[in-house]
Amino acid sequence: MKERPFYAEGLAFSCERCSACCRHEPGYVFLSKNDVDSLLIALAMRYTEFVETYCRWIPVDGGRARLALKEKSNFDCVFWQGGCSVYGARPLQCRTFPFWPAVIQSQETWNQAARTCPGIGKGERRGLDFIASCADQMNKARIIAKS
Repeated sequence: MKERPFYAEGLAFSCERCSACCRHEPGYVFLSKNDVDSLLIALAMRYTEFVETYCRWIPVDGGRARLALKEKSNFDCVFWQGGCSVYGARPLQCRTFPFWPAVIQSQETWNQAARTCPGIGKGERRGLDFIASCADQMNKARIIAKS
């Protein structure tokens, strides 16, 4: 019998648009083709210009690299300007936070994320299907990579 996840009864979350997940800490926002396509439309840019202006290649195992958004020198997301300047076209990774596989792995990892995200534990209770869908989308996202 498969053990029920700790979030089987749902988890409360309401984004407070505090930008804590977008600023002041280093990290990576990896991009899929769908993410880039949405951003290209929102910014009215061509792929090469977008990648050169807003992206960086992050080395991963096996000599490959994954496409991610740049950060400013203070670790703010390149699109943070008093708030997300591309909110309607923000990447999947941003849209599904905090329901990432690593965050919903256990009650402990959820509580750890709550220390830096004031929206965790507040607002609308998201159901099991919603949470599982977010995690599944993250697991299935095909991040742009190159050798």
